[in-house]
Amino acid sequence: MKDFIIPAPMFSDRDMGTPASKSKTQITLEIDGFEVTVPEGTSIMRAAAELGITVPKLCATDSIEAFGSCRLCLVEIEGRNGTPASCTTPVAPGIKVKTQTGRLKQLRKGVMELYISDHPLDCLTCGANGDCELQDMAGAVGLRDVRYEAEATHFRAKNTSGETNIDWLPKDDSNPYFSYDPSKCIVCNRCVRACEEVQGTFALTIEGRGFDSRIKAGVREDNFLASDCVSCGACVQACPTATLIEKSVLDIGTPERSVVTTCAYCGVGCQFKAEMRGDELVRMVPYKHGKANRGHSCVKGRFAYGYASHKDRILSPMIRDSINDPWQEVSWSEAMAFAANRMKAVQEKYGRQSVGVITSSRCTNEETYLVQKLTRAVFQNNNTDTCARVCHSPTGYGLGQTYGTSAGTQDFDSVEEADVIMVIGANPHSGHPVFASRMKKRLRQGAKLIVIDPRRTESVEGPHYRAQHHLALKPGTNVAIVTALAHVIVTEGLYDEAFIRARCDWDEFQDYMEFAADPRHSPEAIELLTGVPAAEVRGAARLYAKGGNAAIYYGLGVTEHSQGSTTVIGIANLAMLTGNIGRRGVGVNPLRGQNNVQGSCDMGSFPHELPGYRHVKNPEARAIYENIWGVKIDPEPGLRIPNMLDAAVEGTFKGLYCQGEDILQSDPDTHHVAAGLAAMECVIVHDLFLNETANYAHVFFPGSSFLEKDGTFTNAERRINMVRKVMAPKQGYADWEVTQMFANAMLEGSGRAPWGYTHPTQIMDEIATTTPSFAGVSYEKIETLGSVQWPVNDKAPEGTPLVHVDGFVRGKGKFIRTEYVATDEKTGPKFPLLLTTGRILSQYNVGAQTRRTGNVAWHAEDLLEIHPHDAENRGIRQGDWVRLASRAGQTSLRADITDKVSPGVVYTTFHHPDTQANVITTDFSDWATNCPEYKVTAVQVSPSNGPSEWQEEYSAQATLSRRILPAAE
Repeated sequence: MKDFIIPAPMFSDRDMGTPASKSKTQITLEIDGFEVTVPEGTSIMRAAAELGITVPKLCATDSIEAFGSCRLCLVEIEGRNGTPASCTTPVAPGIKVKTQTGRLKQLRKGVMELYISDHPLDCLTCGANGDCELQDMAGAVGLRDVRYEAEATHFRAKNTSGETNIDWLPKDDSNPYFSYDPSKCIVCNRCVRACEEVQGTFALTIEGRGFDSRIKAGVREDNFLASDCVSCGACVQACPTATLIEKSVLDIGTPERSVVTTCAYCGVGCQFKAEMRGDELVRMVPYKHGKANRGHSCVKGRFAYGYASHKDRILSPMIRDSINDPWQEVSWSEAMAFAANRMKAVQEKYGRQSVGVITSSRCTNEETYLVQKLTRAVFQNNNTDTCARVCHSPTGYGLGQTYGTSAGTQDFDSVEEADVIMVIGANPHSGHPVFASRMKKRLRQGAKLIVIDPRRTESVEGPHYRAQHHLALKPGTNVAIVTALAHVIVTEGLYDEAFIRARCDWDEFQDYMEFAADPRHSPEAIELLTGVPAAEVRGAARLYAKGGNAAIYYGLGVTEHSQGSTTVIGIANLAMLTGNIGRRGVGVNPLRGQNNVQGSCDMGSFPHELPGYRHVKNPEARAIYENIWGVKIDPEPGLRIPNMLDAAVEGTFKGLYCQGEDILQSDPDTHHVAAGLAAMECVIVHDLFLNETANYAHVFFPGSSFLEKDGTFTNAERRINMVRKVMAPKQGYADWEVTQMFANAMLEGSGRAPWGYTHPTQIMDEIATTTPSFAGVSYEKIETLGSVQWPVNDKAPEGTPLVHVDGFVRGKGKFIRTEYVATDEKTGPKFPLLLTTGRILSQYNVGAQTRRTGNVAWHAEDLLEIHPHDAENRGIRQGDWVRLASRAGQTSLRADITDKVSPGVVYTTFHHPDTQANVITTDFSDWATNCPEYKVTAVQVSPSNGPSEWQEEYSAQATLSRRILPAAE
């Protein structure tokens, strides 16, 4: 195979000292005899850095506002008295600045001498040796000896008996990922400011005064783990010494090289520098030029990468004749022959339509493209589906119908210009924390917040912000609430008539206005249905319509309903009604759950659509692929996952290739999923671990982690980011190579040409050739620009940050009536409560990755949130085991009594297979897309003595199914 090298874009990662100014006015000044022109408001320190002149500093860094406490960055300005701090002194026209004079040298050396006199001189054994700003600055100012030797220092203090104690200030190792050594703290305040300004948690503070000043995590807590710290890593990254340092650095040593890649967790698409020592990953450092994260991170992307080297990873292919047999390790060639022969036999016996594939939203665009190509070009059917349909397919349908594009309208930077932010059915704090930090920063600056969610999530209220309106609606009533908001806007004349006349179909608007104005949609009429006071709905509608730039961000709490598509349409209607579309600070923005949900949709993972959202019935679209692939494309849509399982139970669907998805844990109605899988004759699981679905598999292809592959992910803002190989695949092949090997094994003897890709860049070239929205995408362009947002074409050669700017993609925006239809899932005497589900910050999806990291310190098990009133009525106390039962099934878990949920509503997460939360969820789904209704399940909660009998049986079966025999000699 030809060796392709994918370097990171050559952007300077130099710390400029202070943030960039956004002023359009330019100022010219002179520094050390050189003229420089910078935006007004730029600090002298940053202006000097623009010239390549480094001013010594300790308390300054360009990710946070200047503080001016260390007194190291002093400069002289001609005609001015004193020596001001360059970090806090803005540039002025015509001034002449000196950064290096005899006077400044002496002042800086004196300052550094005081710092060093109060610091442990253990540089040779310090974990930050070679990566310590204090060490660097001592060298920069020419400090060679220290004259002071205080009897009492922060690292050598006298105890109450007068004895010297080297370790007077104990280390805090409570956090699983980093250590806090207060003896090395220089009280620069950078960690505190990073926690406030970048993350927005305000978990850190400075305790004490003068000599006794030290950083403390929280007010009452004694350690980081027990504090409000969310382990985003901003404090560690900001620390100039070894006070806060990654335990991985202490264990492995300082890194020696780095590779820029993209996080494989949520849909924010953060970019990181994977810093390596040899082939061992030392740490992940958020990349300051990452356009989605702007140098920030969360606990998952920053620290929870250990799963890639976890002992549970399967590194050899495995096969077995029956799911009751133990696994047998085999070579790749044996596994391919076994899998291909078995899948061919299934098609020969049951027909061409008897097999299919499931693509992954965790894999790259290129890998996903190949899996859907596998079913269309090799199996010769359209039986392809993806977890993206299970979570966000209503987004594609709803936005496609109203606007003409099945994706969000803005980039994440747009939130910085929003005046009103409406969050519907999402909790960015837990699901998309890096975006949440940016949103919270805008809220602290004065933007107003509306939250529509059954729970009082962390998004409702936090440090220095609080929602103006929290519409705590009853689960399942989203459509009623959204239409009620439209009712207020229409009946009170708050809509933007000029925008609607110019950009939308006026006749359709008139029809929609008549519908929305009907008194049955008024806030008062739906108050009893939704549980939301009419005054709150009216207040929220008025604020959204007239509060300035208004942006909507929504998540799975919108889409995972039987009326998910209707709610998305209603949200699109709201934006059109008020003209909040097509400019910065506004828009309709789905927050995608997994790293490549958008990409897996774009790549044609649905049974009715080819890549680029073109229907398989379209002969022109089929002809493009038929010409390249050399095979006829079936014009009939294939099966979705639920249809595959139904057909399996019926005996007509018998073979499945499942890449990177654990449908037995993640899909609804677990009993039905298990029955469908058990009825198949060839199940191929392609994954990192023996997941729950693998209990029913006959072939296991070991997968590669995101650290072991090249390719691209597409995030929630349509941004195509590069994924770069950090280390060689531990099992030998990247996932795209495994899919190609299987395809070629299937094609052997068919007379058709084998696939011959030698690198993912060739797959992207094919995608660009065949998919209009990717027409201008290439690895070379991504490398040059850092990332691009589709559509990328001749009209937008560098991508499209905002869509629908001058007009909607479909032409005129389409208003569509949003009639509320109650879910078929009803509460009653037997099941009086409503269960809704969601995520927690420290865990991700089904937990396959995060459960194999230190993140279990925060969330070791799924809990059931229940209101104190409902708990009291059932005799349930905090931490008790409870039985959670629905019409579909039952499970047991521990209770968490909280008023975050309203009476009548319970909530749980689905990160742990022991809980099997989806045993409870039903098979009801969205009317347009079959997206499961995870968010509304009628349940009963009662005391329990522990795990249910079914859970114990399932655990025993899973253990039996995971027996592995070593490879034959």
